[in-house]
Amino acid sequence: MPGNRLSGQWVVYLIRCSDESLYCGITNNLKNRLAAHNSGRGAKYTRSRRPVELVGASSEMTQSDALKLEYRVKRLPAGKKNLEFLTGKSQMTMGLKKDLQAVRKTLEALVKKTESLLKAVDKVVNQKL
Repeated sequence: MPGNRLSGQWVVYLIRCSDESLYCGITNNLKNRLAAHNSGRGAKYTRSRRPVELVGASSEMTQSDALKLEYRVKRLPAGKKNLEFLTGKSQMTMGLKKDLQAVRKTLEALVKKTESLLKAVDKVVNQKL
């Protein structure tokens, strides 16, 4: 479904083209996307490099996380892309996880500060009543 944007349904995939080059993309339907690449309806890059074969795919994630991971993958040299997907211990994914953990910690600190402020406000309000 084109409008389907539910979180946790997107994957980043890496395919090898007939000229041995690599292409990275994201999709919320990997089977259909691979069929599109192989039929010439996929990305412009892969149209003249068919057939393509799947090298690897990430686990399911939100569209936002998939776009971030795709960006990181596309910045790597081809040899490193292969290695990252084949080992399953992607430095890109680990970097993204670290970034997300840092954001989570920051949010947790903000929640604590907010709770503290709310308690202080409640105390002032209760004193005035």
